[in-house]
Amino acid sequence: MQQRSVGSSGLRVSRLGLGTMTWGRETDEHEARDGLVAFVDAGGTLVDTAGVYTDGRAETMLGALIGDVVPRDDLVLATKSGLGSRAGRRHVDASRGRLLSGLDASLRRLGTDHVDLWLVHAPDPLTPFEETLSALDHAVATGRTRYVGLSNHGAWQTARAATWQQAVPGRAPLVASQVEYSLLNRSVELDGVPAAEATGLGLLPWSPLGRGVLTGKYRHGLPADSRAASDHWRRFVEAYLDDRAGAVVGAVVRAAEGLDLSPVQVALAWIRDRPLVSAPIVGARTAAQLREALRAEDVVLPTEIVAALDDVSAD
Repeated sequence: MQQRSVGSSGLRVSRLGLGTMTWGRETDEHEARDGLVAFVDAGGTLVDTAGVYTDGRAETMLGALIGDVVPRDDLVLATKSGLGSRAGRRHVDASRGRLLSGLDASLRRLGTDHVDLWLVHAPDPLTPFEETLSALDHAVATGRTRYVGLSNHGAWQTARAATWQQAVPGRAPLVASQVEYSLLNRSVELDGVPAAEATGLGLLPWSPLGRGVLTGKYRHGLPADSRAASDHWRRFVEAYLDDRAGAVVGAVVRAAEGLDLSPVQVALAWIRDRPLVSAPIVGARTAAQLREALRAEDVVLPTEIVAALDDVSAD
């Protein structure tokens, strides 16, 4: 698999990342193991996780595989802190103390003394931004992480933070912005992409398959084993089951049929080759799904197909 730099930094990652959001819930230990092995065998390096994923079980499962199944040095580990659960509901706390304690807990679960990329999972309106950023500086200075970035922050927040870090000597520069981005959600192109370009950040799109909708599996109903059919993920997926999404999915399916590819390969090749994208994060539930995604590595979409997909998916 080809490797790319993350933004203007020296951090190099595979141009497709492995996401672990389903590990410990829909993805059991056997599927996780098989998927990780397939990913690394294909040349993949970037593995993305977070302390909040299945209440830490995703990191614990990944940590059990590192060293036993895959050497630590073969992976670029990325994790996120600042988002948690309280009384069954998500809450954000990006205070310095909470971020650093969250990172330390992640390191224990992962069984490593550092991660390669640490991201603030979501913006916290109650904590001064400078305090949040000071936690990133401290994590780099103490060797807990090699690089830092933001996840799910608005363009103005990302630009402000990146500019602050670049302007003040001794601060840890931001290198990455992790955002939702796919043929079904291109809102980041309005201001997030320009902000990343101006500050030298690389984009790490999450849900590059439009929460699974771009696979085409929902064209004729809700498969019983799909996310949209589960209580946990129903609302997450339903947002992309409207008429506009149907038109985009139809175009992806037609392109796939004409090119003798799968919709997954077409959708991933499109997002992978967008400007500033370092690596889409694929959160496959099964090893078979991941192997299908990995087949996108050799796909180069014709310019006519890219133009058609751009047109049908434009907001």
